[in-house]
Amino acid sequence: MKQVRGLIGVASAVGGAVSAASAVRAAKGKNDKLLLANAIASAAAALTGVLLAVRRFRKDEK
Repeated sequence: MKQVRGLIGVASAVGGAVSAASAVRAAKGKNDKLLLANAIASAAAALTGVLLAVRRFRKDEK
């Protein structure tokens, strides 16, 4: 059960990363620095989420 939660966490974080990448592309296309800063912050949050989910998944395996 814990592994399923870990996989769901990874999938959710990857979805956030994809969304953040899309936001970065849109901000670059509009040449909007504020949108770009927001998109980069979202990408950082998504990356942190991925790393935490992977750590949790590995910890549950042991």
